[in-house]
Order: sequence, then structure tokens, then C-alpha cells
Amino acid sequence: MSKFLSLLLYNLLLPVGLVFMLPAALRKMRARGGRWQDMGQRLGFISDAKRDALSKLPNSKQRLWMHAVSVGEVGIATKLITRLLKDAPRTSIVLTTSTPTGYALAQDFAQKTGGSKSGPRVVVLYSPVDLPMVGARFLDLIQPTQIVLVEAEVWPNLVAAAQRCRIPVSMVNARLSARSEARFKQFGFFIRPVFAMLDQVLVQEVSDVARFTALGVDPARIKHSGSIKFDPQGADSDEKQLKQLRSVLNHAGIAESQSILLLASTHNGEEVLLAEVYLKLQAKFPDLALLVVPRHVERATEIIEALQALGITTQRRSQMNSSFVIPHSAFPTLLIDTTGELRAWQCLATVVVVGKSFLAEGGQNPAEAVMAQKPVLFGPHMENFEALVDLLLKHEGAIQVPTTARLEVELSRLLLDPVLRDHYGKAGHAALAVHEGATGKTTALLLPSKKPAK
Repeated sequence: MSKFLSLLLYNLLLPVGLVFMLPAALRKMRARGGRWQDMGQRLGFISDAKRDALSKLPNSKQRLWMHAVSVGEVGIATKLITRLLKDAPRTSIVLTTSTPTGYALAQDFAQKTGGSKSGPRVVVLYSPVDLPMVGARFLDLIQPTQIVLVEAEVWPNLVAAAQRCRIPVSMVNARLSARSEARFKQFGFFIRPVFAMLDQVLVQEVSDVARFTALGVDPARIKHSGSIKFDPQGADSDEKQLKQLRSVLNHAGIAESQSILLLASTHNGEEVLLAEVYLKLQAKFPDLALLVVPRHVERATEIIEALQALGITTQRRSQMNSSFVIPHSAFPTLLIDTTGELRAWQCLATVVVVGKSFLAEGGQNPAEAVMAQKPVLFGPHMENFEALVDLLLKHEGAIQVPTTARLEVELSRLLLDPVLRDHYGKAGHAALAVHEGATGKTTALLLPSKKPAK
């Protein structure tokens, strides 16, 4: 299929898809703290304040429009932007994201990044809906010299508009699981002309080269750069934030000497399933505390009620900022109902269990917990991270369990043996060392005229 026919089919189907998706998208937006005017921004109606901020960006000769879908991708983008601004200080960045939680994290980063007296260095916007005129309006407003897509989201109309304007489009930290590849191949006749428009694809794993080639990307445009997320450089946790979170634990009645089981990025039903394992472990380890970090914080009330039914009274992290210290309880449990803190909480955990791996397919990314040198466990469903899981298991850097019964056994083994915990933590961290320098490599490929800082 030609590019013209592919775009024509896409634009015929897109309005129908938007109509069906809109109600759920609006509910999700409101549940996650979004505002009605945010939807207006996604349609190209930009406030005067944002227009003014864009006009004050310091350098129009090297202006990158970087898109990161949600919180995980924003974390990768901020790490890359930090390095870009170090290697090329006069670069200006417009960072777009699609979710309220991603936007809040990006806005916080932009404020911390600061700028000169004349204007900011990073401006944050909601991403445009991929309608033909909307993307073109954003291009006219932002005036980017390059578009950078984080991971694997490609917008056909925007990429086509950028190509007409001779604005290069790069995809960074790109990855494609076997499952995603199979799904894309079902619509290869439609997908290939879209991916063929990309000017550069920087992939995490060598195996991704063949996968993106099969989707229509010119092999000469694909380069293996490694994973920015797995790159140990710049991944150290903020000591100020860690101190603050230790204080939160203290307010929640969890002592620094207690062992902590952290459930990371859990999905619907997993909190109860894994909390039942926690209750069994409590019989052997009475001081074991539980931290639950759901993937979607809007489920907080639902999770608290479900845990209450098990006899576990759960406190909310958002209510732990007072000076009042809650006495030690039989089941010290804290629900993390704030965003942007998962990496730091994992640094404070004793062991980490990765969610979306027991009751749903796909899994969640275990890399941050591994980089924190913690023993990491996950269930049988990690389909979206096959290469990473294979790497970690090969080096004894993580433990995969088929059932929650086996999870209880492995957790008991780890909680009893600090030497074993240290072994898994160090082995996992060493396994990810192959990605060291990925951030610098990506920067150099985005700004080939610049030498990456050492």
C-alpha cells in the first residue's frame, strides 16, 4: 500500500475511533486529575501563557519537540533532556505528553530545569490529537528542528506533516516485543508506509533491528543505542527525596529497621492476590511492612476497601505529610497514591514484586528496581519485556515464579538471607551494565555535530 492510501484509510477510520474512545478517555482524564481545558489544548487551542513561554525559548536553530506518552516515557525523556542540555546547552525543548500524570511529572521537571532570565529551557504541552490540521498547527506553533518520539508511538498525520516540512523525525529508546511485532504484522500493508517515514530509529536491543526493519523502516536508519532507562548514568536517586520518603514511612509507623515488601505497578486484582501472600509471610516475619504502588492511582479507594476486607488497614501516602506519627500496627501498610516516586520507593524497599505479571499479560518494567540493586520478582506474564527478562534470568538478576505459592517460598528465602538478597541485587545491576552510556549515545545521534560530554 502506498503512503497516500495508508494515510487516507487512517483518516477515514480515525474519526470513528475517536468517537468510540472519547467517553472512556474523558472519564480517565478526569479520574487522573485532568481538566476540560486540557482537551482543548490537545485540539490545538493553546493558552496565551503557553504561547508566551514558547516565544521565549532561547534557541530556534536547535529546538526539539519530544513526545512521551505517560509517566514511564516522561521519566526516560527527562533523563535524555538533562543530557541533551548538558551536551548542547543552547538547545531548547518542547515536551508533550498525553496523560495528566505524565503532564504533572513533566511540568515539575521543567520548573526544576529552570532557564535564563529571558525565558525557560523546557516548555510542557499536552500532545495533539493526530488529526491532520491539529498536528500542522502544533508544528507551526512550535517550529521544531526535529521531532523525537520516545519508545514506540508513531502518529501518521504528524509524521507525514513533518516530512512535508522537511523536519526529521527520530524514535528513541525504541522497543518492540514479539507480541507487538505480531500484532503490527497483521496490519503490515497499512503500517509499513507509516514507519517508512521515520528518519531515525534508535533501538534498545539488537533484536529490535530486525523487528523494525520488518515494519518498513530502512535498515540504514536503525541504530542500536541501548536503553536510556537501563543506563546507570544519571540514575542515582535524589537523596533529598529519599530523606523525605523515610520521614513518610516514620509518620506511617514503619521503622527504618523493618523489612519492606514493595508491590510495584500493580493492576486490578493483584493487590488482593499479593496481599494474601503478605499475610502468610507476616506469620514468619512479624515486622514485615507492605508498600503498594498501583499502576493507576485513581484506583486508590477501591484498593483500600479490598485490603480492608482482608483485615489490612491501609494508610495513604498523600495523607502522611503531617508531623503526627501513627503507632506501629499489626500489618503496617502504605498505599502510594502519588506519582513520580516509584524509583525512590524501590530504593527503600527490601524486596520488590513487579505487577501486571500475575493476573494480566504484558508485565511492567522491572528495570528501575534492578538498578536500585534490589532483589526483584515477577509472575509468569512478562511478555512485553522478553529480552530484559531473559537477560536478568540468565545472570540470576531476578526471579520469575509461576504461581503465588512459589512467590511466597521465594520471598521467604530472600527475607531470611541478606547475602542472597545482595547477590540478586548486584547480579541484576551488573546485567544491565550493557546499557551503560545509552543516554550519551542517543544524544550524540540526535545532535551529531555535538560531542557528548564525558
